[in-house]
Amino acid sequence: MPELPEVEVVRSGLAPAVTGAVISGVTVLDDRALTRHPGSAAEFEAVLTGRVVRAVGRRGKFLWMPLAPVGAVGAGAGDLAGAAPGGPSTDAIVGHLGMSGQLLLRESGAPPERHERVRIDVAHPSHGDLVVVFADQRTFGSLAVDRLVPTTDGAPGGYGWGEASVPTQVAHIARDPLDPAFSDARFRAALARKDSAIKRVLLDQTTLSGVGNIYADEALWASRIHPETPARALSTRAANRLLAEVRAVLDRALAEGGTSFDEQYVNVNGEAGYFAHSLNAYGRGGLPCARCGRPIVRDAFMNRSSHFCPRCQRLRMPRGAPAAATPTRARTA
Repeated sequence: MPELPEVEVVRSGLAPAVTGAVISGVTVLDDRALTRHPGSAAEFEAVLTGRVVRAVGRRGKFLWMPLAPVGAVGAGAGDLAGAAPGGPSTDAIVGHLGMSGQLLLRESGAPPERHERVRIDVAHPSHGDLVVVFADQRTFGSLAVDRLVPTTDGAPGGYGWGEASVPTQVAHIARDPLDPAFSDARFRAALARKDSAIKRVLLDQTTLSGVGNIYADEALWASRIHPETPARALSTRAANRLLAEVRAVLDRALAEGGTSFDEQYVNVNGEAGYFAHSLNAYGRGGLPCARCGRPIVRDAFMNRSSHFCPRCQRLRMPRGAPAAATPTRARTA
């Protein structure tokens, strides 16, 4: 599943092409792409046609395109401070890529993409006529028109969106560690309350969003923390080190365009990311650790796999601390 770096690469590619653009037409080719949309495909097409896209925002693995109020024109990138023509945005197109979703930019009139589900035609004042294609091989991703609600902390809703609002479908998702409004103190306090394995906590999108299996393994390896360490057993120093490594690995992945193991994750131009060549733990079971040379171990974890170095990431349990919530099974090297 695409994680924060992959979704951010898509967001940053879409933003200049659609911010300030008018949606000139929408074609739904497969209703399964609208599983999170409360209305029909015909209603989805009708409610979007003629609307102006103000920005492309992201929180964790979700992205959204806030829309200018009905009838507003010329609402573009300069409207993020909240003084937009027609007032604040009240709704947005929300996208989740699921396992294999892709948002692609194409020239107007481009032939259908493989696994194309929804096509959105836009007219941009500078870039001309373009097409945003939502393609999804496994149909776990979705698009929806959703209502925007105020953020609980009064800060901007997410990366790339300056108004203090967020779609209802995203409101329960925690801020991600690259969000300027992310609170390190709240994250440390959350760890102190949890007996669960630290990797389970990193994957909990209501505690910290955007981190999935790949980047959790990489951050834990970099910070020398065993994935089954109880979250509350981490010292303040260890929690700070882990958070710093989470940010560092996300930044490095962003710089390399994300992680692509197959053709399912690509950027808006259909190009793969190459961070897979920089991985130190994930997917490297049986290969030598880049630090100590000991073979990386792969363990079953929450119907997935954890990859770690048994020498560099020893499981240290404080006296009296409960065992982590998820036991180790099916260990392979």
